Amino acid sequence: MKELWLIRHGETEWNVKKRFQGHLDVPLSPAGIGQAFRLAQRLSRSQLPFHGLYASDLRRARETAEPLAAVLGLPLETTPLLREIDVGALAGLSREEAEVRYPEFIRAAQRDPWHTPRPGGESMADLARRLEAFLETLPPGRHLLVTHGGVIRAALKMALDLEGDAWRRFHIPNTSITRILLPEREVLAVSDSAHLETWADWLSDESVK
Repeated sequence: MKELWLIRHGETEWNVKKRFQGHLDVPLSPAGIGQAFRLAQRLSRSQLPFHGLYASDLRRARETAEPLAAVLGLPLETTPLLREIDVGALAGLSREEAEVRYPEFIRAAQRDPWHTPRPGGESMADLARRLEAFLETLPPGRHLLVTHGGVIRAALKMALDLEGDAWRRFHIPNTSITRILLPEREVLAVSDSAHLETWADWLSDESVK
């Protein structure tokens, strides 16, 4: 049995500005660094053993995974197979800019969001195939996978055998945890970000002193 703890990377400035990142190597924002450390603090208190720590080789995922490696004492392995979808020519654009420059892609993606490739990039189906290739190499155990929102949505689509565009409706916050059992394809948790809620409560308490 494999238990996957799929973790989205911390916030970046481009997340805030709502720009496509894809394979561009965007670093964490100061808020994202704080989220990563808060996540590490939470998992350091877990009584569960973890057998592996893997991350996308993009900087925003590595920077999220490094505090986990430090507190859990696990070696960090990075792989391009856990990268976000390659958005090709959309990289750096906002949704509005993409609609102006690539209207044919936008129309095609509305008809078939799973199989339509980004201009010069991947489709979600392409992303799912490389995710499956990576998961086949994982040994049994409980593994932390620090990755991206698109990868986590693809994992949920495959686990739940979702039809149509239902996979797009999941909200995957930065540093949230989604847990999936394989080969049972049982989903144990989706977008668990309790560590950020605790942090927000603490900041609110401090602000009124």
